[in-house]
Amino acid sequence: MLAGGLIFLTVTAPQDAFSVMLTGASNAVELALSLFAVYAVWLSVLEIMDKAGISKAVNRLFSPLWKKFFKGENDKALEYISLNFSANLLGMGSAATPMGIKAMEQMSKGGEKASDNMILFLVFNATSIQLIPATVIGMRAEAGSGNAADIILPSLIATLISTVTGVVLAKICAKISGGGKKLPLSKG
Repeated sequence: MLAGGLIFLTVTAPQDAFSVMLTGASNAVELALSLFAVYAVWLSVLEIMDKAGISKAVNRLFSPLWKKFFKGENDKALEYISLNFSANLLGMGSAATPMGIKAMEQMSKGGEKASDNMILFLVFNATSIQLIPATVIGMRAEAGSGNAADIILPSLIATLISTVTGVVLAKICAKISGGGKKLPLSKG
């Protein structure tokens, strides 16, 4: 449909088609640069936290919680889960991704099937409670929002509800499936 619409617009009104394409490309580059700046700041904050030992303190803070949710996981996996969770709390999903991948690698223990802990972590990561949705605030500010931070409370409520719902459903599914079966991990 997109290709057909673009061809039709190019044939019937080429001046409009090219104008829209150039404006869209320009807007995409501007948005990418502004998001790059937001991520650069927050990744720097995460790096400073790590160098200052704050990430270890965050890990100690969340460790009792993660040990209850992710029974049997090693300390390194729990540390990566804490860092992933911290980045997600700040609304930096892309910055959280590398820690999430490392956590999954630690939890997989070289296996080819997803454990209940891995599935639960995926739910936590996908729903990600956000105290400060930095990416959305950055996008709203770039779009000229009068108060880009108005999204904080609704975002917090929505992500809390989605996380609690997801965790409850993951736990129910784990119990129904026998609590120890593993799903095949996809390759690629």
